[in-house]
Amino acid sequence: MRPGRAPWSADEFLLLALGLAVAPHLFHLRPWVVPLVAVAGLWRWAVLRRRATAPGRLLLMAATVAVTVGVLLSHGTLFGRDAGVSLLTLLTGLKLLEARGRRDVLLLVFLGYFLVMTQFLFAQSVFLALFLVLAVLALTAALVGAHHPGGERCLAVHLRLAGKMLLQSLPLMVVLFVLFPRLPGPLWHMPADARSGMTGLSDEMSPGSISRLSQSDEVAFRVEFDGPRPKASALYWRGPVLWFFDGRRWKAGFGPRSDTLRYAALGPRTRYFVTLEPSNKPWLFALDLPAQAPPRARISSDFQVLAAAPVLSRLRYAMSSYLDYRTEALTALERRWGLGLPTGANPRAVALGRAWRQESGDPEAVVRRALRYFRDENFVYTLSPPLLPGPNPVDDFLFGSRRGFCEHYAGSFVVLMRAAGIPARVVTGYQGGEFNAFGGYLTVRQSDAHAWAEVWLEGRGWVRVDPTAAVSPSRVESGIAAALPAPDPIPGLLRRDSPWLQNLRLGWDFLNGGWNLWVLSYNQERQLQLLAGLGFGIVSWRELGLGLVAAVSALLGGFALFMLRPRRGGREDAPLRSYRRFCRKLARVGLERGEAEGPRDFAVRVAAQRPDLAVAAGEITALYIAARYGAGTEGGLRELRRRVAAFRP
Repeated sequence: MRPGRAPWSADEFLLLALGLAVAPHLFHLRPWVVPLVAVAGLWRWAVLRRRATAPGRLLLMAATVAVTVGVLLSHGTLFGRDAGVSLLTLLTGLKLLEARGRRDVLLLVFLGYFLVMTQFLFAQSVFLALFLVLAVLALTAALVGAHHPGGERCLAVHLRLAGKMLLQSLPLMVVLFVLFPRLPGPLWHMPADARSGMTGLSDEMSPGSISRLSQSDEVAFRVEFDGPRPKASALYWRGPVLWFFDGRRWKAGFGPRSDTLRYAALGPRTRYFVTLEPSNKPWLFALDLPAQAPPRARISSDFQVLAAAPVLSRLRYAMSSYLDYRTEALTALERRWGLGLPTGANPRAVALGRAWRQESGDPEAVVRRALRYFRDENFVYTLSPPLLPGPNPVDDFLFGSRRGFCEHYAGSFVVLMRAAGIPARVVTGYQGGEFNAFGGYLTVRQSDAHAWAEVWLEGRGWVRVDPTAAVSPSRVESGIAAALPAPDPIPGLLRRDSPWLQNLRLGWDFLNGGWNLWVLSYNQERQLQLLAGLGFGIVSWRELGLGLVAAVSALLGGFALFMLRPRRGGREDAPLRSYRRFCRKLARVGLERGEAEGPRDFAVRVAAQRPDLAVAAGEITALYIAARYGAGTEGGLRELRRRVAAFRP
């Protein structure tokens, strides 16, 4: 410690602990909230260092009203995730300025615990959980200090005690987590605005929408295959099917439920498990084409797998698909939808499609002509296409910029096909994925978002056509990172130029995937699966409850026996061992301590019988009492040992 610098007080340590609890929220709070909280913390620190005075009651009341109005104006409400956390953070800062006694300190500690819990409304990553363990440790140490006299002199002792308490609670936490009966549904629901940050495919597509999504490296879902993994070019993960076009924007049209799937399988079935991240959307992704719907889901007539409700939490489901298939007859509704074009929009593209059909009456020849057009006319696949603000974006793309992402190619291709009288539709979803050798699964990210087309061909049904592959075949074979031109920005986690960084990323994804699967997604199914793997078979709720009570009772009983055991030479008895050595030295010269004689009384008697030992006996006794019964420090204990070792009666 530098000379002239006062040691940290317990109140300053509480300020640090609250800072750790608030820190991750700085990424979510409105910009004006952060400086206000920082000012409150610095003001509190200045008050503790006697460099400023605490604000008066009227100022605090005015500040409370002001921040409440500010939150209301910023969020339009005082309820919900974002508004509630902002208000809680600001009021915690104001409470810091008001804190006077131990009651206020205890309230601040529990506000800190609550701030820690609210972090999980925004994210639940393993990294965040590890950081919040540090925040909980600091808050618990501050709580210990609030109950300990003279706490400012032994912050390290408080931290060690808090660490021991958390470690001692760990077995109980594990037992409660594993054995507490899981209900089929949640006990509570996330606030509605907690879904605002969810990313994923929309049921609409316009120029630039998927290219923006593809710049995100967030995980969309993970897939474990039950058997050989299909080749990359076959990994088309089907999502929303877009039928309606207004000249600029494509929109989905959910077909009626299909009780009988209208296609014939031409190859073996591929089975796999999907762990889907929450998206606040109803669609479940499956390989083209799904053979069956998971529980509480349906398959529409255009082969979208739709959940009964939006996916608000991580969902794991079993799927099977046929990669080789032929769909059945086209319905009248599908033909009308598949040929619809807005009147007067994109006239040059419509004229080109009609000309191709007049030149060749064969629909398959028209499809080949369109793909050859994309391949031979200097089209460029890019993540940064130019804006197409005009009223006819398809014309501007086909005959102007010729630089686009998958949505440009799929949308313009379908317009050309419909103009040629060929029923066609846009399918959005994901293409490809990255295999993780650490966990043996496939990770599909938002950057794998893709759009392709389907055309109706007599005798073959709906046929997938990916015009992007005509421009950039490597997009389908090797992924987006290999397909983009050199100047285009690539999301950092998708770069392949550093093998060690790629291995680190895959290892982290494996760790995060395990955390998601066995902690965040530990539901009733997972619980029964784990217990069955441990040899318990299928258990009922009654058996789970009895097992939980028995395990908790055994843990608490074992802990009680451990705490009540006779202590022999433990670290906590070090002051007593030194004092007993002191008493033995005095006993050898006839000054034996009585069984009921307290340390102070014994020191008084020693001083009366041996005045030459009065000072040494008094100092050793004072050091012993402080070390064993007061706010002892390591330095005091070392001094007690040194004095006893040097004592010569």
